[in-house]
Amino acid sequence: METKTINFGEHLTIDGYNGNFDRLNDKDLVLKVLNDLPEILGMKKLSKPEVYFAPDNDKNDPGGWSGFVVIAESHISLHTFPKRLFISADVYTCKSNLDSKTIIDYFTEAFKLSDAETNFIKRGTRYPLKNLI
Repeated sequence: METKTINFGEHLTIDGYNGNFDRLNDKDLVLKVLNDLPEILGMKKLSKPEVYFAPDNDKNDPGGWSGFVVIAESHISLHTFPKRLFISADVYTCKSNLDSKTIIDYFTEAFKLSDAETNFIKRGTRYPLKNLI
């Protein structure tokens, strides 16, 4: 007997280029983005957003702000690199029909990005519809 499956979740990655230095270097803005985006997407926060300053690592990372928020549907994470005018963000959810355009527009406006490279991944494509044990 074959087990029916669905995809478990959706994962949007955003790499944003040529952003605004001051916005990318603003801890409060990073916190606001992580606090507000779940509500905009109709998701439930399980924790308050956490934001940390990550110092230069003498490699390709010139330092910046890193943060995340755990949501009932999974998580949202964000890393800013102000000296490179760059962000790297992930929105991962077990909900279907992720509103990618709203998310991309939100990050683009918040950090004044001139370009965004995105990837959309369906996760858990063999996720079973019923318990196997």
